[in-house]
Amino acid sequence: MQRPSDRWLSIALSVLLHGALLAALVYGWLLFRQPSPPRPTLAIEARVVDARALRGTVRPPPQPAPPAAAPVPQPAPAPEEPTGPPQPSPEELAQREQQRKQAEAAAEEQRQAAEQQAAEQKAQAAQAEAQRKADEQHQAQARAAAEKKARAAAEAQRRAAAEQQRQQQAQDLSAREDLQRSLAAEEHADTARSSAAVANWEALIAAKITRAWLRPPTARPGLECMLNVTQVPGGVVTKVSIGQCNGDQAVRDSIEAAVYRASPLPPPPAGAQFDPDLHIDFKPD
Repeated sequence: MQRPSDRWLSIALSVLLHGALLAALVYGWLLFRQPSPPRPTLAIEARVVDARALRGTVRPPPQPAPPAAAPVPQPAPAPEEPTGPPQPSPEELAQREQQRKQAEAAAEEQRQAAEQQAAEQKAQAAQAEAQRKADEQHQAQARAAAEKKARAAAEAQRRAAAEQQRQQQAQDLSAREDLQRSLAAEEHADTARSSAAVANWEALIAAKITRAWLRPPTARPGLECMLNVTQVPGGVVTKVSIGQCNGDQAVRDSIEAAVYRASPLPPPPAGAQFDPDLHIDFKPD
């Protein structure tokens, strides 16, 4: 994290660097602003000759060289005056070098400060990225835990519902079995009562037929015959047939006549259903 002192130091170095650059620009402008002195010109004497005039002329024979004269001493050339801006003094050079070093130091410090700030920003970005990844991982773990908890709750609820349904089915099955047992017991009791009542009714019919039967001389002891009697409501006999019987024909005829004489037959007991077709086991002895 950047400290306030580092920030003020960067500002001071930046101001110092800009001031040095401004001073160098002003100094250069002052140097180049002075006009340069005029350069000296050399006097040269010459004559212009046409080359066409020289073509037709005949060169004269060479003349003997005159005797060498003593050299005339020439004046020493005047020293050339320096042109351009004057050379800086050693103090100015030292000051410029110091300013250059200060500017380089300020630039280096600014570069280091920028690198440090970039490193801090990079570290902060890395820390933020790590925090973001940690938050995402935490959220993913929380979501996974919530989903697992929801699945466990749903599974427990499903099991509870299945157990409740199984218990309800078991209760319904037990209730149906109890009802079936109760109905079966009641039906058995009704059947027993009905069977007893029907047996009693058939015994009354057989007794009435026995009372109306005129025993023939050929009837033997232990007589037993199966009578098939058809009646209408009210007990009136409409048809009689004899099935298996151990008596002769005279016995059969006498028993059939006794059934007609016993008509109307006794009514069925209360609660018993009227049966138009009766099967009576006739045993007079």
